[in-house]
Amino acid sequence: MSGPSEQSLREGLLRIARQLVACGLNRGTSGNCSARHSEPDGFLITPSGIPVDDMSPESIVRMDFSGKVAGAGKPSSEWRFHRDILHQRAEVGAVIHVHSTFATALACLRRDLPPFHYMIAVAGGDSIRCAPYALFGTQELSDLALAALEGRKACLLANHGLITLGADLDDAMAIAVEVEALCEQYLIATRAGEPALLSAGQMSAVFRQFKDYGRQATLRSEAQATVRSKAQATVRSEAQTTVRSEAQATRQSE
Repeated sequence: MSGPSEQSLREGLLRIARQLVACGLNRGTSGNCSARHSEPDGFLITPSGIPVDDMSPESIVRMDFSGKVAGAGKPSSEWRFHRDILHQRAEVGAVIHVHSTFATALACLRRDLPPFHYMIAVAGGDSIRCAPYALFGTQELSDLALAALEGRKACLLANHGLITLGADLDDAMAIAVEVEALCEQYLIATRAGEPALLSAGQMSAVFRQFKDYGRQATLRSEAQATVRSKAQATVRSEAQTTVRSEAQATRQSE
């Protein structure tokens, strides 16, 4: 099955880039996002140095996994970790990078986000790691980010910001919003003392619950799709019956 068209991905990247600014996760020209595009094999990424208000779908840059730009435009300076994540993580369809206030504040402390809250599990593990510092836009930063993201859908970048991964742009966006909220909650909790952490066993129970919740959500979605399909089929059938009935009435009147 083919994925979304290039045009729909361009429009989706522009939409997400604007949402990231609107909800305060990015400001000005900070941050970037990308989406896998399999025809041809590569990805689309937001451009370098252009405020989102000045972007258009045509501003989005297409690249291949060798790092070459296909067409016009200058990609975000962080294209290396976008490329490497999408190339090495086949299950990932989109990558978002933000300089959000609370995630960046915690990253400046160079601390992992521990299991102080069960929602840490949305990032795929019992913690959200903080990758060591490396200069932005470098291969070193990409390598460190990949290591911190092993088995995870999010990581902090020391003295820099946050990366989140998703099956698609909306998934990666949802995780970015959740992780920013978790960082805010953790930093507030640490003002009063050291937060109590959930045990490995308690986090394992959370993962099991999440899996069951995911299966139930999938079943609900499939059931809803079936209902919609049947409803559409019923409407088409009734429309066809009406057309036939009107045609027969017309012939009889003639």
